[in-house]
Amino acid sequence: MSKDTSVDNDARLRRHGLLVTAQRLAVLRAVSDGPHSTADDICTVIRDEIGAISRQAVYNAFAVLTDKGLLRRIQPAGSPARYEDRVADNHHHLICRTCRRMVDVDCAVGDTPCLTAADDSGYEIDEAEVVYWGRCPECVAATSFSSDGSKRTRSMRHQLNSTALDPEQPTSRAISHHKQTTTKEKDPRV
Repeated sequence: MSKDTSVDNDARLRRHGLLVTAQRLAVLRAVSDGPHSTADDICTVIRDEIGAISRQAVYNAFAVLTDKGLLRRIQPAGSPARYEDRVADNHHHLICRTCRRMVDVDCAVGDTPCLTAADDSGYEIDEAEVVYWGRCPECVAATSFSSDGSKRTRSMRHQLNSTALDPEQPTSRAISHHKQTTTKEKDPRV
């Protein structure tokens, strides 16, 4: 990491009214170096970088940094939360069902076309989250079919991610997050 990046992160924290701490700087660096990482992945990276840090300290840093808009929390169906520092635009994600790799996908048209719902039901929509599911090129290439039509799998050319997404989920998910204008309703299952 360059000295400029460290200075930039110091300034970013101060601009948002936050104290500059080793833990917050380490979290920002780790997320920047490994977007879409889980808290466990980030905790491992930080421990390698600065030594002992509790998982709770990492979660506390995530909470503050996402609350201030410095990080974005993503939680696809069947997956632990993941974090990224690409927060200045409206973009979506594509997840491989086989290896669990996640990549950013820009909006198809315009700045935020997905914020124009066919029927907004009176909501003031301020965010939309779309997750595309499929298989990455490496996983597609790793699977071939024999002459009798049965699947044969060759060895994977890239490492499987340790986080668990549900490969049985439907092909795509579209979840709109609406700004809450009323108090939360109680979950009847509780």
